[in-house]
Amino acid sequence: MPKLPDTVEVAVVGAGPTGLALAASLVDRGKDAVLLDKAAEGANTSRAAVVHARTLEVLEPLKVAGELVERGVIVPTFTVRDRDRTLMRVDFGGLPTAHPYTLMVPQSTTEEVLLRRLRALGGEVHRGREVTAVTGDADGATIRLADGATVRARHVVGADGMHSVVREQAGIGFTGDAYPQSFVLADVHLEWGLPDDEVQLFFSPDGLVVVAPLPGGRHRVVATVDDAPEHPDAADVRDLLGARGPRATPARVHDVVWSSRFRVHHRIADHYRAGRIFLAGDAAHVHSPAGGQGMNTGIQDAVDLARRLADGAEDGYEEARRPVAAGVVAMTDRMTRAATAGGPAARAVRNTLLTVAGHNAAVRRGLAMRLSELAVDR
Repeated sequence: MPKLPDTVEVAVVGAGPTGLALAASLVDRGKDAVLLDKAAEGANTSRAAVVHARTLEVLEPLKVAGELVERGVIVPTFTVRDRDRTLMRVDFGGLPTAHPYTLMVPQSTTEEVLLRRLRALGGEVHRGREVTAVTGDADGATIRLADGATVRARHVVGADGMHSVVREQAGIGFTGDAYPQSFVLADVHLEWGLPDDEVQLFFSPDGLVVVAPLPGGRHRVVATVDDAPEHPDAADVRDLLGARGPRATPARVHDVVWSSRFRVHHRIADHYRAGRIFLAGDAAHVHSPAGGQGMNTGIQDAVDLARRLADGAEDGYEEARRPVAAGVVAMTDRMTRAATAGGPAARAVRNTLLTVAGHNAAVRRGLAMRLSELAVDR
């Protein structure tokens, strides 16, 4: 285990994708940074599986985008369906980027690639280091750990998730609410008649379900369920797809590689900064997984904040990044609520509107720009 320094320029709390990207970006810019995480080892699950074009762009200077692309599945199309009826097809080809597609890659792979880059740059994760208190003052902040150790930092960044200790210690509110349903995540092996180079979003009276390809012949299934089991099995996923997915080419689910149930909130921090304490990633914003925006927004927070801290321009961080998260929270909330729109008449109106919009090239391109996060000022 690396020795914990007594003082550091920037202390980052939380070694998920946001924290790893932030620490690596800081070290790459010559900043003295330490990355703390209470877990004894990194995540080995694939909770977040979508990497969008804008995220690949901001990761290019770290020299990790190429490896992520090599290890992921390139998906050029996003399709919205109501069972067998295609309501809208969004093509990412032709977007103004070197990455005109969605990349499907497990979060564990993204973290592995970022950690290897951090180590190559001379950094490391200090694991088993639980932060219990953060006290800020005019010159910096003091972090106290569960084992009694302390670290003095000029700046502290909370990248420690929805239940952020850093945010709580900074006294920053987290405004929003929770969705009444639970969300199911499952990585499965399945066969069906739909294309394997598309992300499919199905609307249903019972809730949404998203199916997307993953490396190794697997598919990611995300669904809203009123009362989901803790670890959905193949029969659960089969029932979900049978009730909400295509009728003409029903999915045959062979096995579940990994699954989980979780509650989703739609919240945003009242501020991204309190003195020399900053927030990034899920510590600053959480929302529906519809559209796969969460990890992407967090990584982009991280790279932006690293640049600002290195350049002494941190005063503009909240102004630049909080509106982006607010837009993501609003968009994903609309997508989630649209999936369960009222009765048959309301759903018929929704489907008609989406179909009409789907025939408009400008609308499709605008949605592609928003989903890929290329619409964010660069």
